[in-house]
Amino acid sequence: MQAVRPFNFSAGPAALPPEVLTQVAEEMLDWHGSGMGVMEMSHRGREFISIYEAAEADLRELLQVPKNFRILFMQGGGLGENAIVPMNLSGGGAVDVVVTGSWSRKSAGEAKRYADVRIAADGASLNAEKRHLDIPDAASWQLRPDAAYVHVCTNETIDGIEFQSLPDLKALGCDAPLVIDFSSHVASRPVDWSKVGVAFAGAQKNIGPAGLTLVIVREDLLGRALPICPSAFDYKIVAEAESMFNTPPTFGIYVAGLVFQWLKRFEYAGKTGLAAIEQRNIDKAALLYQALDGSSLYENRVAAHCRSRMNVPFFLRDERLNDAFLAGAKERGLLQLKGHKSVGGMRASIYNAIPLEGVQALVSYLKDFENRHG
Repeated sequence: MQAVRPFNFSAGPAALPPEVLTQVAEEMLDWHGSGMGVMEMSHRGREFISIYEAAEADLRELLQVPKNFRILFMQGGGLGENAIVPMNLSGGGAVDVVVTGSWSRKSAGEAKRYADVRIAADGASLNAEKRHLDIPDAASWQLRPDAAYVHVCTNETIDGIEFQSLPDLKALGCDAPLVIDFSSHVASRPVDWSKVGVAFAGAQKNIGPAGLTLVIVREDLLGRALPICPSAFDYKIVAEAESMFNTPPTFGIYVAGLVFQWLKRFEYAGKTGLAAIEQRNIDKAALLYQALDGSSLYENRVAAHCRSRMNVPFFLRDERLNDAFLAGAKERGLLQLKGHKSVGGMRASIYNAIPLEGVQALVSYLKDFENRHG
């Protein structure tokens, strides 16, 4: 009988579906009778090319990526893309960034090395504590007519803020393409591609191991890279080489491909695929926020309309109980609940791979702890 695994609420690298981990273990020494593990394969060999082609096709189907977008499997992570995006799109000119938390602020800071960056709006200005608890209304964004692109982080992993719908820049009178960092909620909900120019994501939060970065770029935005852009990070070059310009993160692509297959066959509440995983994510988040809102010991401070389904920060009103809370959680098999050091408190990341039972176990512990200490 297989032992029950702990529930891992890490913000990333994060939990993967047990079915995927089991398949990876079974195929580690010999992938489909090839005599090789995936980590040992040539990235140009027919075995790995078949893995890559399946992963690309499954991701395109899963997220309904239009034909005029190219899917690139790259390296460098989200932080790397903070430089790679402006090197590819800015032309050294104007870039507008909407700051809604720690990651979009990092994006703005890095882009300043390559472009004329202006903060179009800053959520920290909405409260006296200068904390990121809300998204500035899009009508208030100060967007420049000559901006090469507008950058938003659609889910702030640290601050627990999520865009529930993408901004419509055209409705705001802006013709610039929208760049979204959707690292921590990629493949958790649909994307309205009619509003997007580029989407990028580090894999390690929702779709695979650290080391793989997804970039989904509209074709008309290729070929704009600055001369200083390294060839391996030039979207046009990578697209023309079908992500094989240099050796890609082969093992990461393989695992991500298995996650895409798992998502495609996922069933929940009478739904399948992305619709099913989104519904489960909605139910998980609702259960956890309801428990926090109904408590006199815990609090979530983010505005209700932009609370993240993926990353739920919360605080104990008596912070002297923090260590006891974390120790008790670990005893219950509830791991990695400590909040980011820049924010403090607690954080439960409830990505796709966290089952409803994991959130139910967390809610049960929250109530038990409050009964004993509240």
